[in-house]
Amino acid sequence: MYKVGIITASDKGAAGLREDLGGPAIKQIMERYPDDFSVEKYVMVADEKEELAAAMIKMADVDNVDFIVTTGGTGFSKRDVTPEATLSIIERRVPGIPEAMRYLSLQITPRAMLSRAEAGIRGNTLIVNLPGSPKAITETLDYIISSVKHGLDILQGKDAECARKD
Repeated sequence: MYKVGIITASDKGAAGLREDLGGPAIKQIMERYPDDFSVEKYVMVADEKEELAAAMIKMADVDNVDFIVTTGGTGFSKRDVTPEATLSIIERRVPGIPEAMRYLSLQITPRAMLSRAEAGIRGNTLIVNLPGSPKAITETLDYIISSVKHGLDILQGKDAECARKD
């Protein structure tokens, strides 16, 4: 079972001015896979690069979370800095995950091309940036989850093959 950490990037949410709907949407999806994933940590932080980076580092290095899922902060707003925070702390990028999410989302809305989401590896932890919208979270996380699990299996040494077996 993989330990999951959820980080919501939201100035208003961190200030108590807005209810977080993204974090609960992620948790709900993870609960559909009780044999594979367990949400262990959840934090909400302001849209500050240093705060986001510190939260990711703590989850990966101290809490030993296997899969960190962020929500929010991937757009064009000056305060949207989640991708930059992610890139500042990962050791290796995993560009296929956000590419796949954008591919799926582009079939729903052309605005998906505006997503700046990133994904990467820090130690044995996979970090993936999701959008802030619960609808978009559900669509994209459902789409990538089986491949994410396989990637975690490889990252953690539980599987060594990426080739399909059929």
